[in-house]
Amino acid sequence: MNMPRTWSGPALETFAAAGAAIGQIPPAFPLEATAAVNPWLGQTGESRLAAAARLRRVGGGRVFLPRAEAAAMLDSGLLTDADLAAGAAAHGLSPEDLRRAARTEPAPAAPLPSIADLAAADSGIDWPGLIEDRIGLWAAAHFDRGQAFWPAPEQTAWPSWRAFASRDLTPGIAGLPGFAARLADAPAASRPALAAYCETLDLSAEAAPAYFHRLLVTLSGWAQYARHLGFIAERDGTEDTTAFDLLTVRLSWEVALLEAGGAARRAAWAQAQAAFAEPAAPDADLILDAALQQAVDAAAERQLAGTLSEPAAEAGAGAPPLQAAFCIDTRSEVLRRAIEAADGGVQTIGFAGFFGLPVRHHGFASDIEEARAPVLLTPSVDTRSGGDATEDTAARIRLRTVRAWGRFKRAAVSGFAYVEAAGPLYVWKLLRDSFTHGAGPKAEAAPQLDLPLDARIATAGAILGAMSLTEGFARLVLVCGHGATVTNAPHASALQCGACGGHAGDVNARLLAGLLNEAPVREGLRAKGIPIPAETVFVAGLHDTVSDEVRLFADGLPASHAEDLARLRRALAAAGPVARTERAATLPRGTAEGLAARGRTWSEVRPEWGLAGCRAFIAAPRNRTRGRNLGGRVFLHDYSWRRDDEDAGTLEQILAAPVVVASWIALQYHGSSVAPEAFGAGNKLLHNVVGGIGVLEGNGGGLRTGLPWQSVHDGSALRHLPARLIVAVDAPEPMIAKVLARRPDVAALFDNGWLTLCALDKAGGLGRRWDRGRWRARDAAASPLPDAA
Repeated sequence: MNMPRTWSGPALETFAAAGAAIGQIPPAFPLEATAAVNPWLGQTGESRLAAAARLRRVGGGRVFLPRAEAAAMLDSGLLTDADLAAGAAAHGLSPEDLRRAARTEPAPAAPLPSIADLAAADSGIDWPGLIEDRIGLWAAAHFDRGQAFWPAPEQTAWPSWRAFASRDLTPGIAGLPGFAARLADAPAASRPALAAYCETLDLSAEAAPAYFHRLLVTLSGWAQYARHLGFIAERDGTEDTTAFDLLTVRLSWEVALLEAGGAARRAAWAQAQAAFAEPAAPDADLILDAALQQAVDAAAERQLAGTLSEPAAEAGAGAPPLQAAFCIDTRSEVLRRAIEAADGGVQTIGFAGFFGLPVRHHGFASDIEEARAPVLLTPSVDTRSGGDATEDTAARIRLRTVRAWGRFKRAAVSGFAYVEAAGPLYVWKLLRDSFTHGAGPKAEAAPQLDLPLDARIATAGAILGAMSLTEGFARLVLVCGHGATVTNAPHASALQCGACGGHAGDVNARLLAGLLNEAPVREGLRAKGIPIPAETVFVAGLHDTVSDEVRLFADGLPASHAEDLARLRRALAAAGPVARTERAATLPRGTAEGLAARGRTWSEVRPEWGLAGCRAFIAAPRNRTRGRNLGGRVFLHDYSWRRDDEDAGTLEQILAAPVVVASWIALQYHGSSVAPEAFGAGNKLLHNVVGGIGVLEGNGGGLRTGLPWQSVHDGSALRHLPARLIVAVDAPEPMIAKVLARRPDVAALFDNGWLTLCALDKAGGLGRRWDRGRWRARDAAASPLPDAA
């Protein structure tokens, strides 16, 4: 195999094609801190229809909802004639075309074949399955994050694979002799190996991008996990080659299978390569799918417009007696509405749940660094939960002992012995966990913020400005994070705060409350034009989204605010049952009294719905939406354009960060609903955790990413409507347009049809819609939208 010393033009083109293909793969974050990811993150620069055509060729999963779901919506009346007309007109079709299409599911389109697919067809051997098995076996050990009793040697992916494959006899036994020897003789670095492999395949520059994309898709969740390593490195200004190495690993099989197949296989590969070189284009069936999806999007927009057309509650004059700031998470909307109904003197506020503090947190007695911030941000503030140093050291020793004992339980040589010896004693732990608490948001000791005073003042001012809370402070202000108390749930972090990186929001809430209570910080804020009254006190809380109970961290609250605190507790106590009753009606076997127990029950596959059903993001003062039942489906971010600066800096922050995070959440639920085989984690009942990274469905197969099926489906129907997230902003249209002009990356989400953007009208209803550079009436005759472009 030739190994060039310097890279020529063709090799550089090959590397560029590999990088482009890697960019098409969405990142997948490990279980300990699951972050919602847009599964089409690599395709947002093109329309949904173009992305669907590209992904269909490489086996990358569907983009649009199945036609049977549209048919069910037609039968139930959720999809109206007007919705069909909107979807049809945008694609040059008639509503009757869509009615017929909804009743006929087209035959699934086969992806373009890899050489492994061609080898399977001409040999009768399941080479794709064998490749998935061998790579998965190696990857589970290589990427292990502490689950394995014997960790793999520290090295990058390609050398690790060579060491494994050069001793693996399975390929030879299966019918590929010499594979181990071939890997032993392969170049030691992945770049020369990939270049040599592509030269052997005679891979053209035109075919390489789609072919590489196809190979990465066959690596399923392992490619996505590798992409997450690269995503973090790119965010932090470093470099990671894991995904490139994995592509080289996959190519090592392709070359071996091509050379073992003879002239017939080479001829089939030449035909396949020519198909990979052709541009992706949608056919009639895919256009019908896109039009049906757009009709469903129109239905969701129509329903939201109807809700927002109802009269909003009157806003009170002056500063309210109590204020409560919650995460914009859709689950907070139910509780906020219940609190406001219980006590009209409480003003609730919506803000991203990390509360503007991207922290690297070290919990008490923990040697693990937690990034409690959106994955879009590099954590820049160090924090640690308080505690005596001696006690902390002793607790760390106990932690290591527990961790070692846990590894012993999982070890292959001791698993049966452990069950035999300790099983009866372990019953008590199972019972205790079931009747006390689970692995949910266990609140930390008071955290400490490591920032100098000038930075503390600047941070506090920026956060209050982003919250549009620079005046009108109440006597008592609650800063409330959220988390979910659940047990026996590998995907527990997916139910925690997405803005806190898959952790509970108590640390960030306590940090902000403590920061805003500091006298020197308040003096600095007053100098910046943000005078917090002396009588205003901030208190932190944690909302458990399973039980709808709120824990307050009120230690040290002055006696002067005892009655204010008592009033807040009464409002929370009255709101909890109301919120639980509303949510219980949506859960299988749900009862208001039994919600907390669901999180402690080891066999419960649906302790709560998470963010299933999310449909919209509204950036507006709360008085625009107060009193309207948004059904726990809307992200609510407080924003007053009149308090923004002349450059609309706060609005830019909202559109570029919270809106993008919300879009990732909505699109993850969309992907797990419409393409569970590609973007879902499968059946919870069959999950096996691998490496602490993700899950397998059963005892083999590819690494599964995304959400479990039980998170989006109740056993009879989808609980998440796969529709485009609607972003509604209360600001003048030119102001919004100015921000989009500055942020083409954000504008692309709307211009390419991944999200819908509307301005709110003067009454708080949905106003005009953004349409690729201009505003147009929502009820105007539909023009071709991005899916049809």
